[in-house]
Amino acid sequence: MTRCSWADSGDELMEKYHDQEWGQPTHSDRRHFEFMILEAFQAGLSWMTILRKREAFRKAFADFDPSIVAKFDQKDVSELLNNKDIVRNRLKIEATITNARRFLEVQKEFGSFDIYIWGFVEGKPIVHKPRDLTEIPANTELSDRISKDLKKRGFKFVGSTIVYSHLQAVGIVNDHMVDCPRHKEFAKA
Repeated sequence: MTRCSWADSGDELMEKYHDQEWGQPTHSDRRHFEFMILEAFQAGLSWMTILRKREAFRKAFADFDPSIVAKFDQKDVSELLNNKDIVRNRLKIEATITNARRFLEVQKEFGSFDIYIWGFVEGKPIVHKPRDLTEIPANTELSDRISKDLKKRGFKFVGSTIVYSHLQAVGIVNDHMVDCPRHKEFAKA
């Protein structure tokens, strides 16, 4: 299979992530919350580091259930800081708990986080046609706007670059290379 060059590394985990998940339009609040957590923890690190720790993150953060994570307290923070299987960064751990609480507020206001986030694109994915990695931006006007709104709502670790990565991961933005089969598949979504 021809795939996006960033995922064609020979690493089975990265290839599987690309082939089965990345860029696939999702409407699952649980998946949105999962990527919100993972993208925040990835800041300053490689995505491969996060993928390798993904199952540990899943276990540590209650299978990415925001209603459970929102109830985490200082005891939970201490336990997470001692969990060698995840990225142990106090600011990111505390931000995750804050974000779970804000996530629930957005769900209450909009009916779901999915409705909120897809509302920025009126429910239709943005399809780019990159031919190489240099054509993929780190952020856009859209990610700037969403980042600003999330920050206004009290979310943490939601800078424009992190938000753009989230939009790519959940298929709101299709940045698969034009010669990648996933590009055509998701362009029809």
